[in-house]
Amino acid sequence: MSIEQTVLEKLRTLPTNKQQKVLDFVELMQKEAEREEISSSEKTEVSFLDAAREFIGCVEGPGDLSTNPKYMEGYGK
Repeated sequence: MSIEQTVLEKLRTLPTNKQQKVLDFVELMQKEAEREEISSSEKTEVSFLDAAREFIGCVEGPGDLSTNPKYMEGYGK
């Protein structure tokens, strides 16, 4: 008999409230497994430029936002 069959057999003998606890436990185990999978997979570092590359040039505006004569007026005085 497989583990799955054994678990199902024993689960069917439990009252509904206990079955709910088993379900909650199984869901918790699934979440833990997902977290372990995410943390164990290699994370490659991506710069902001690489992440936003597809959005470069998608809006119109000045090419260099650091030059704004009115904003810079009186700066450093």
